[in-house]
Amino acid sequence: MRTYQQTTAETRHDWYLVDAAGHRLGVLAVRIARALSGRHKPTWTPHIDDGDHVVVINAEKIELSGKKLEQKLYRRHSQHMGNLKTETAGDVLQKHPERLIERAVRGMLATNRMRDALLGRLKVYAGNDHPHAAQQPKALF
Repeated sequence: MRTYQQTTAETRHDWYLVDAAGHRLGVLAVRIARALSGRHKPTWTPHIDDGDHVVVINAEKIELSGKKLEQKLYRRHSQHMGNLKTETAGDVLQKHPERLIERAVRGMLATNRMRDALLGRLKVYAGNDHPHAAQQPKALF
């Protein structure tokens, strides 16, 4: 029996909807990263981009365990002296709740050339409304 190798012409990118309300950030990010990379499909091939589109709603209602809202820090630097910006997870959740999920999913994807293409299929919205109803997304879990 020969090993199956999927080709680029055989790929299908389905649409999935995820409601983040009441879910933990890490568990949700793992499931989203697997769907974006296509690892949940039996036809997964490492060098073929077979991932799906994922629409996440209610990002503002995500949960973090323990004291992570006060203790987890997000840092960025502009490469100029003294310009290290630090925010807690609670601040990010209040200002831009979408970035919390996007950054967690980005950290769980492989660091290669396909990562930006996979992240392009992730759509995160703070509220319950999204403009992707025409694609008829199915529930991921």
